[in-house]
Amino acid sequence: MRWWVFIALCMTAVLFPLCAAEPRGFASFTTADWPRHALKAERAWQLNLPNGERFDASGLLLLPDGGLLTVNDRGAGLYRIQFLDGTNAADLLCLQNCFTAAQLAPYAAEKVDRYDCEGIARDERGWLYLCEEANRWILRFDPKTEKVERLEIDWAPVKKYFHTTDRNASFEGIAIGGGKLYVANERQLGRIIVVNLATLKVEDDFTVRPSTGAARDIHFSDLSWFDDALFALLRESRCVLQIDPQTKKVRAEYSFGNVENAPESIYFNRYPTSTMEGLAVDKDFLWLVTDNNGRGRVRHKDDTRPTLFKCHRPDRK
Repeated sequence: MRWWVFIALCMTAVLFPLCAAEPRGFASFTTADWPRHALKAERAWQLNLPNGERFDASGLLLLPDGGLLTVNDRGAGLYRIQFLDGTNAADLLCLQNCFTAAQLAPYAAEKVDRYDCEGIARDERGWLYLCEEANRWILRFDPKTEKVERLEIDWAPVKKYFHTTDRNASFEGIAIGGGKLYVANERQLGRIIVVNLATLKVEDDFTVRPSTGAARDIHFSDLSWFDDALFALLRESRCVLQIDPQTKKVRAEYSFGNVENAPESIYFNRYPTSTMEGLAVDKDFLWLVTDNNGRGRVRHKDDTRPTLFKCHRPDRK
């Protein structure tokens, strides 16, 4: 047998199983039978740092009154985004009554490292939820009693997707809809975990692929729920996917590469992934916010403020 024939046969033996055995729950990446849109930023705001401290925005929540909340992944707590008239800036105002150190005190002995809160959600009762990455906790705040509880969820059915040592590769976003809590396990094995809010039982898990690549892993960075659809921010692929929560199939894809890489917006970035880490969705817009890890923009290197983008939904007239 000629040497080149032998090599070709060996390569086929190695590569064929990889191509044939696609992980459970992955949609095919060979074709995309859903609409694909390129986002453009209608407005952008720099978020003023509270007390001048570093702020790594890592989650967005759109409230019924139209307000926006975000979270700093360097600690617990929520911040309301207060827009300033006539400027391209907004203040970050810390909410003083929720997810405070006193409310979290019952869990202090079990906490590993600092609070690394990454995602925000709200249910129909108005209760607020945070996902904490380092300990893989879901925390819930009742605005009537002003008490915080940790949801006792058994993650055993999906533990196989959790990285055994990297605590910064886990719960990165949450959303609530249809009585379900959706939790994004970020990377290494990116999955969306479905929890029944009534029983606090894990009842499903799945993942989706964008049309733009054939990577074996997906980086989920945030989740949002709107109009009976789940939206997922895929940082590495620089896109947002609209997902049918019943079929677990992609309905539409929104690319934000042009938004992030606009001359006024691009950040110095030590990582090959996007800086986008927060997502909120309404009828007409997609809202995105950066976690720029304390680094400035290329054209404004000393300005380390995060950027909030308001992008018109191309699928809505």
